[in-house]
Amino acid sequence: MHSLIYLITATLSFLLSALQFLMLARAIMSWFPIGEDNVIAGFLYAVTEPVIMPVRALLERFGWFEGLPIDMSFFFTFIILSILQTFL
Repeated sequence: MHSLIYLITATLSFLLSALQFLMLARAIMSWFPIGEDNVIAGFLYAVTEPVIMPVRALLERFGWFEGLPIDMSFFFTFIILSILQTFL
């Protein structure tokens, strides 16, 4: 039973780390002029956006951080993933 719990937590921790890595790659790629038809950029967007979108919707609903040149939902999502990984 303990090995099953370890396997589940290790898998979740790996997935959270992979998602954080993909988010960092997306952030770095956003600094460069890359066309919308780029396969890598499309993949990064498709994988990370479903995680970022609920946080973005929540921040927009309350009107927090409007008008800032940086996407704060991206930052908060990364922090939330870090906190979740800490509890594993």
